Amino acid sequence: MAQLTFREAVAAGIAQEMERDPLVYFIGEDVAAAGGVFKATVGLLERFGPERVRDTPISEQAIVGAAMGAAMTGLRPIVEIMFSDFLATCWDMVANQVAKTRYMTGGQVSLPLVIRTANGGGTRFGAQHSQSLENWAMAVPGLKVLAPSTPADAKGLLAAAIRDPDPVLFFEQKSLYGTAGEVPDGEHLEPLGTAVIRRPGRDCTIVALAAMVPKALTAADRLSGLDIDAGVVDVRSLVPLDTRTILGEVRKTGRLFTVEENPRLCGWGAEIASIAADECFDDLDGPIVRITTPHVPLPAADVLEDAAMPSVDRIVNTVKGAMR
Repeated sequence: MAQLTFREAVAAGIAQEMERDPLVYFIGEDVAAAGGVFKATVGLLERFGPERVRDTPISEQAIVGAAMGAAMTGLRPIVEIMFSDFLATCWDMVANQVAKTRYMTGGQVSLPLVIRTANGGGTRFGAQHSQSLENWAMAVPGLKVLAPSTPADAKGLLAAAIRDPDPVLFFEQKSLYGTAGEVPDGEHLEPLGTAVIRRPGRDCTIVALAAMVPKALTAADRLSGLDIDAGVVDVRSLVPLDTRTILGEVRKTGRLFTVEENPRLCGWGAEIASIAADECFDDLDGPIVRITTPHVPLPAADVLEDAAMPSVDRIVNTVKGAMR
């Protein structure tokens, strides 16, 4: 096992697949010589050369369009959209072209394309550079949607996404880039469509994603001191969604809390809450509770941003109040 930061694990996942498959290449703004604005692709240019690691003009439409054409003709592109907010500038290409081509050609054309993007708040970038947009992607049929919380998953899920025959949106929460953890040496893959039980619990189940997972785990530690045994499920994959694991935990505990960074309206937790209400209503011992960011543009001021996003204190207080 190697100790890697999240950003190093991203680079390791890309390198693993570029080493294995010469059809894999990587493009984006400042991803080559600069190693990415978040330094998540350092060393790839030196290792694989300018033919396979390319800087592009500042045009998200051109980046995704070029990669889509390459994927349709047999290559396996990895694209970086610098901030997930910038997906708005190429959303027609992603939602109307990339997501639908395999279906509209009756499976004759596949698009093995990965779009990586830095997502979410906590880094004081303001309303146009801090949105948590995985629920946008989740709403579009034809896209697979991943959001890892650990360095090991960053490497393993990214590598699996690159091998997948369908387009994948891979959300990397910006505040996680500097976090570190053990990552398996050698080839490492994590299957798409699988959630992970990070902490088993007896009294309630907290379902979280990306940067909300470590917050949920810290909250669960504090709740244990209040005689509340809270389990934590890391969703990891929104599409495909591992309802078996999530609902299995909810049936055991009888209580469900979601912790979502995205704005409350139409967040991914609403879908999980709806599924849980349909599938295990008789197992629930109380209402499903969603802990979210309010439906507002995310502020840049540190105090306001911290107040808007789910915090450990808010998770603890919400769970404690609902359980008692």
